[in-house]
Amino acid sequence: RFICIYPAYLNNKKTIAEGRRIPIDKAVENPTSTEIQDVCAAVGFNVFLEKNKMYPREWNRDVQYRGRVRIQLKQDDGNPCLPQFPTRKSVMLYAAETIPKLKTRTQKMGGSDQSLQQGDGGKKGKGKKKK
Repeated sequence: RFICIYPAYLNNKKTIAEGRRIPIDKAVENPTSTEIQDVCAAVGFNVFLEKNKMYPREWNRDVQYRGRVRIQLKQDDGNPCLPQFPTRKSVMLYAAETIPKLKTRTQKMGGSDQSLQQGDGGKKGKGKKKK
């Protein structure tokens, strides 16, 4: 009993019509399939990443949006593999809650602040032309 989780399910940039499956206040900005895999494998799920699969409603064909994660939610007898995650929604909410705490996310945030401040100084003289 494997379930599929696409990054679009957890993306706060998407609408429900575009495939988001959790509330927008709990969703993550542009999650990747590898991040979902890391989070679920760390908690103890049996996880399998399919890199070349794509969410059917995803119009953007970039590598960033590719991939889906297969997670074994239930055993053959129908009991959940991990009792704290009985449903697919509980797994998606946990992944969305944990992805921002990943080391790769926290390092990116720290480094991007400096580059944004340096880029603001270059926008001088972009007004109307004088006649």
